[in-house]
Amino acid sequence: MDPFVNEKDFELLTQDKYTFAVLDRILREDCDLIRTNHENLILCHSAARFPVWIWTPDGCPDTVKEKAWNLAAEYRPLSDGYRFNMKYELADYFMKKAEQNGRKAGVHMQLFAYDCPSPAVPDHPADGSLYRCTPDDTEEVADLIALFYKEIGENPPSREYCVEKAQEHIGKNEFFFWKDAAGRTVACCSYRINQKLASLASVFTLPERRRKYYAQHLVYEVTKLVSDMGYMPMLYTDANYIASNACYEKIGYILRGKLCTVSAG
Repeated sequence: MDPFVNEKDFELLTQDKYTFAVLDRILREDCDLIRTNHENLILCHSAARFPVWIWTPDGCPDTVKEKAWNLAAEYRPLSDGYRFNMKYELADYFMKKAEQNGRKAGVHMQLFAYDCPSPAVPDHPADGSLYRCTPDDTEEVADLIALFYKEIGENPPSREYCVEKAQEHIGKNEFFFWKDAAGRTVACCSYRINQKLASLASVFTLPERRRKYYAQHLVYEVTKLVSDMGYMPMLYTDANYIASNACYEKIGYILRGKLCTVSAG
């Protein structure tokens, strides 16, 4: 297994360009760990607090799944608290192997991957408008990033991390608010460009401002913006957030793939 990627690895990931879009992106950056055979197995961990990614092709044999399990056990074991993003067939194998080894493992989160080839105007109106964040908004953006992590059930990152991410997004003009008619921030959204994809993330509406279609209009406007720039909009969702997923589908998002996050029970 090599500790580096090459063009063959990125060719392999085109088989799952939506479900593994984040893996494609982080493999192009500095990572804590990379192991690949450039054929049917890629393991990557970008940094602490984030899940480990494991890519295998659809219908891979148990010999490949066993290699994935052994690789994870050597470098990022479940018993040490690491989580793994992978396909369901590999997840099933990991959970069975964990049980055989006297441990418990389960699906921490089910993820859907969507793209949006033709953005559709929302059916319902919403007051307010899109606002692109500036450096003056750094502290507020950092606050919303922390709230977003809490919303999805993750431990909020450090304030330093949130501020750093806010500065990074704002510096690239990639973070947005939806401001209501009174000029109050009610929702947020960001995007990141990788190759020909624009991945939307950090979609969050303040609890007291929900059910007023703010997020739907915000996501539509950002989706339209990146689409007009020539990128394919995409996003990941928690499969259990039925209302949110229906919201995205109404503005043109189409389900393209599924994966899950496995963690120790």
